[in-house]
Amino acid sequence: MSLTNRILLGMLAGILLGSLLNLIGHGSAVDGTLRTIIDEWLVGGVFDVIGRIFVASLKLLVVPLVFVSLVCGSSSLGDSARMGPIAGKTLLFYLATTAIAVTVALVVAVFIGPGSSVQLDSSAAFVATEPPPLKEVLVNIFPANPIKAMADGEMLQIIVFALLFGYALSRAGDAGRRMATYFSDLEVVVMKMVGVLMAFAPWGVFALLARLFAEMGLGAILDLGAYFLTVLGVLIFHGTVTYGLILKTFTGLPPKVMLKKMRSVWAFAFSTASSGATLPITLRTVEKKLGVHNSVAGFTIPLGATINMDGTAIMQGVATVFIAQVYGFDLSMTAYITVILTATLASVGTAAVPGVGLITLAMVLEQAGLPVEGIALIIGVDRLLDMVRTMVNVTGDATASVVVARSEGQFDEEVFYDPDADAHPESAVADSDAAVAGSRA
Repeated sequence: MSLTNRILLGMLAGILLGSLLNLIGHGSAVDGTLRTIIDEWLVGGVFDVIGRIFVASLKLLVVPLVFVSLVCGSSSLGDSARMGPIAGKTLLFYLATTAIAVTVALVVAVFIGPGSSVQLDSSAAFVATEPPPLKEVLVNIFPANPIKAMADGEMLQIIVFALLFGYALSRAGDAGRRMATYFSDLEVVVMKMVGVLMAFAPWGVFALLARLFAEMGLGAILDLGAYFLTVLGVLIFHGTVTYGLILKTFTGLPPKVMLKKMRSVWAFAFSTASSGATLPITLRTVEKKLGVHNSVAGFTIPLGATINMDGTAIMQGVATVFIAQVYGFDLSMTAYITVILTATLASVGTAAVPGVGLITLAMVLEQAGLPVEGIALIIGVDRLLDMVRTMVNVTGDATASVVVARSEGQFDEEVFYDPDADAHPESAVADSDAAVAGSRA
């Protein structure tokens, strides 16, 4: 069985086992001892430990992988002066697709009306985190201490420093070329670490999903079924149809090939609900399976994991209409346009803020004149939807990488069409282990 299929199997098994444990744990016939074993030893113990170690291992690779990849990419493009056009195309792609996402979400939500017949407790309270001023966001993009930025995981600051460092390498003559060779070797080592981690991915994905569904169950979806299915439907449409049309229009490549190769990335994104934690897997897939050269992927993927939030924009569009309908507000065309602009610009302006989805939703609701406490109505199912939103976001990152790379001539079409490209990344680990064993013998 291929690694992708094993990851998908672990994902399905985790959902089924977690849902079963949720039903057993909440059953009236279950005694206290069995409930304690399930909740504290199995779910809160074994699954929690395995899942947290797996996510920590993913995050371990994010900073070194982003920094090394960006240094290699920017140093190789420094002499050709193509970094500016690549950055411009990437930013335009992310902003345009975010605007499309929230517009489609608003149109579908108005047509379906997920909150028109819902009777929920609208007195629930929610306190939104205050977003930072735009001036501070812009200033904080530039690091005063790059080492501290890496320690804190400030991705935008790391990106800026890596781009400057890589550009300087391309202008430093022989010394820069020697250092660039070192970073190229270091990138190979870091990517090898990603391959090692992927060999354990099925177990990590299984533990994460088993714990989540054991705690939440599937019952939370029933109370907000119309809202949940509306968001889910728009997410699936945007992740497949919208990105597929963009890929076909601007590159002429078949979307089915790319979507098929994204399955393992989707499993990681769904289980972790974090574009940042999925970044090492996304970057490896885009380079090794989709044929995007590192000079482009090293920039588009880290930037996309930081600012590309099409999935969040879709949630904001549907949630705005849903909350307006529950509270009995009629939104004007001006309010809808305001929602589109606010959600699009907020995807960049609050990129480095924890809990960005709820913060940007609070900003959108305030601009539309809706009660911010309405967020409490949907927060129960937000975790499950967040997992699907992350799948859409990483698909957008990959699509942007292919489109930009194709336009810049930094694309390997043979790799894109090769169904076996990087099919067994763990085999490289086995080969290296065999080589070490042979040398010892």
